[in-house]
Amino acid sequence: MELVPIGEAARMLKVNASALRYYEERGLVKPACRVNGRRMYGRAELRRLAFVHMAQTMGFRLDVIREALDEPGERWREAIRRRIADLDELIARAERAKRFLAHALECPAEDPVQDCPTLTEALDRQLAGENPAEIATEHLGPAVPHTPVTAAEPT
Repeated sequence: MELVPIGEAARMLKVNASALRYYEERGLVKPACRVNGRRMYGRAELRRLAFVHMAQTMGFRLDVIREALDEPGERWREAIRRRIADLDELIARAERAKRFLAHALECPAEDPVQDCPTLTEALDRQLAGENPAEIATEHLGPAVPHTPVTAAEPT
């Protein structure tokens, strides 16, 4: 692939050119070169930009993305393992929140926070200093197990 100017790179990624300049300011990518002052990107830079854009659309912060891009070998894998662990915790919290809301929605009480025996007991235990996540799991059931995402085996 030939070098493409910043405008073409932005079009390929469906972002504004200002986003690519911002990524450069943040140290996430550098153009391969400049021609008449215009940033030009080769395949390697475009892939890096695509990775940044994809990861950002998945909700990753730019500092996390930079860590994933700039850590070679085992350090890179460890950085990714930490992100996967963070996501597993986020998924567990989201599952607890979903079960909590589903229970509140299904409760026949007009005001579940005041009138639902299951919920009021859980809230009173939290006020007594117990861990809300453990209480939610005990009262509303454990999170539905999910299969962690793993890298595909090379073929």
